[in-house]
Amino acid sequence: MIITGSFTAGDTGVLAIDLSSFFSSIDMAHANFAGDIAPITITDTGGAGDQQDVFINPLCNIDGTNVRIASGLVGHPLIAGTFLAIGRRS
Repeated sequence: MIITGSFTAGDTGVLAIDLSSFFSSIDMAHANFAGDIAPITITDTGGAGDQQDVFINPLCNIDGTNVRIASGLVGHPLIAGTFLAIGRRS
């Protein structure tokens, strides 16, 4: 069975989507941000001028019958997006 849905922006923690009313187990889950992912500048510890912009995609984990989505960086708000989960009813 496949379930799709959306989530809203603004969460700075981990968003938990409970799918226990649909699945007895989840085999796969995926999340996509709906907007642009803002780059974050990191500095190499080797010295000045060693900076680069990186893009952190959302983290999507399965915890029993919950899909957990996080922004990928602590303290940064989650951007709205969509998710997809594939699982079994029993």
